[in-house]
Amino acid sequence: MLSGLVLSAALAVLLLGPWLRDMAATGLVRENYRGRRVAFPAGAPMLACSLVALAPLAVLDDRADLDLLDPDLRRWIVYVLGVALLGLLDDALGRGAAEDTARGWRGHARAIAGGRFSTGAVKAVGALGLAAYAASGRGQQGVDYVRDLALLLLATNLFNLLDLRPGRVEKVFFILLAGLCLGGWTDQPLELLGLFIGPVLVVALFTLRERAMLGDTGSNLVGALAGISLLVTLGGDGRWVALAVVAALTIYGEFRSISSAIDSIPPLRWIASIGCFSV
Repeated sequence: MLSGLVLSAALAVLLLGPWLRDMAATGLVRENYRGRRVAFPAGAPMLACSLVALAPLAVLDDRADLDLLDPDLRRWIVYVLGVALLGLLDDALGRGAAEDTARGWRGHARAIAGGRFSTGAVKAVGALGLAAYAASGRGQQGVDYVRDLALLLLATNLFNLLDLRPGRVEKVFFILLAGLCLGGWTDQPLELLGLFIGPVLVVALFTLRERAMLGDTGSNLVGALAGISLLVTLGGDGRWVALAVVAALTIYGEFRSISSAIDSIPPLRWIASIGCFSV
């Protein structure tokens, strides 16, 4: 059932380059951390490649009984598409790089308290509703349900916090994915989410070269994939550990700079530098 990954990656190879060039040519750009103007938000065409790939896969899976899509995708696709749409809302209607833009949960809370509109707050509440919908009906009760809900939401938000340097979101995601698959000796996340993972792999070729920026659309999508991968791969104890780690990183990111922390630790700085070059 890796057909989703293969087909979506192939379409991304064909479509992403021309699409991102057109975005840059028509003014759909934003300055990155170095002041370079790059295509933005790359998460939108990345998601579109997955949806284009879904069309033949869904028809053949149902009509030809070819078992091309994991049945559980019906549950999780709602969350993936929903948080990506919320990210696109923030990218399109938010204040972007303006100096007074609300940042983080505290910033959004202050914006609302001050009578300002915050697309980030809308995104947070919307993501909560989507996560509650996706996590329901899985047999989890009480505190275990709250744990799964919190892990899914915080993982999604964490990848949004990580999206401050070219390719960082994709690197962290694939390191996590490799750890889950090798540690559990399973390809379940690839089978379930390959439809969306393929374009993430391809878009990294553009973000690392500073030709595109994911935006909240892309970082939300990748964060959703990370959260779902944790839920479907880890057992109960593993989810508690994952929640503790993700919560700690999220809290740190609210009060300190994750980028500064990475730059101060040589092994992490080296990993962060892999593949980064501009053209």
